[in-house]
Amino acid sequence: MRIDLHTHSTVSDGTDSPTRLVMRAAYAGLAVVGLTDHDTFDGLGEAMAAGPRFGVKVLPGLEVSCQLGDHEIHLLGYGCRRDDANLLAELELLRNSRTGRLLRMVEALRAAGIGITLEDVRTAASGASTIGRPHVADAMIARGYVADRDEAFRDWLNEGRPGFVRRYSCDLTQAVDLVHGAGGAAVLAHPWARGADAVLTPDTIAALTHEHQLEGIEVDHPDHTPEQRSLLFDLGGRLGLIRTGSSDYHGSGKKDHELGCETTRETAYRELCTRIQMRGGLLWRSAV
Repeated sequence: MRIDLHTHSTVSDGTDSPTRLVMRAAYAGLAVVGLTDHDTFDGLGEAMAAGPRFGVKVLPGLEVSCQLGDHEIHLLGYGCRRDDANLLAELELLRNSRTGRLLRMVEALRAAGIGITLEDVRTAASGASTIGRPHVADAMIARGYVADRDEAFRDWLNEGRPGFVRRYSCDLTQAVDLVHGAGGAAVLAHPWARGADAVLTPDTIAALTHEHQLEGIEVDHPDHTPEQRSLLFDLGGRLGLIRTGSSDYHGSGKKDHELGCETTRETAYRELCTRIQMRGGLLWRSAV
């Protein structure tokens, strides 16, 4: 049973619609796929409807933009109730912050010689609920300034580059509590990728587990080294955390993150479903 619990659609910064993502999951031989778009639930209805058509179980999720110290951290929430007022209010704040910084990013890029417009970014986003830096990158690609998203981020959009603008992110412990308040299970996404190990130390992860009942950590991820995976697997075992593996698929928007390139063990998936049920979250009919 092949299971990939971290993917993105055009509702945020992926390049496949929710339906096409589920279809691709079937072609990749996946039995279960988790849709975890950034700061929104908006693609879940479409994905869940597509699941039975392609014989793929869809686990409903989202990826919450968080902050810990000076580092951006991402938290995966699975099985959250989509009508929880507290979580919905925070997600709206996060999306508004993303949208609000777009003009400042465009202005900074134009000052540096990249002549894109806010309308270019909106066109690139093509109606996405969550608009972010990948869509700015896509606008730059469309105008011929860069070849791909990797080049755009490396030279222009990462922290310290000309087009970077900081935005609001949710406090990590608050995000864990919000996911739990909505009946969901909380899993740290790629916890040691991109320098996040500087703040997500073993002691910090242990505190999140003991004080906020964190459910799991994403161990097998394309951005983790073999040594990091081994250390995270052992850490998760000592703390009693669910240890997942996922591709972090974005379609053509992210290289070396093909669907199913990293997977979650069936026992870990079943335990995740159990935790969601215990919290009173949502496991829709095609997700169990």
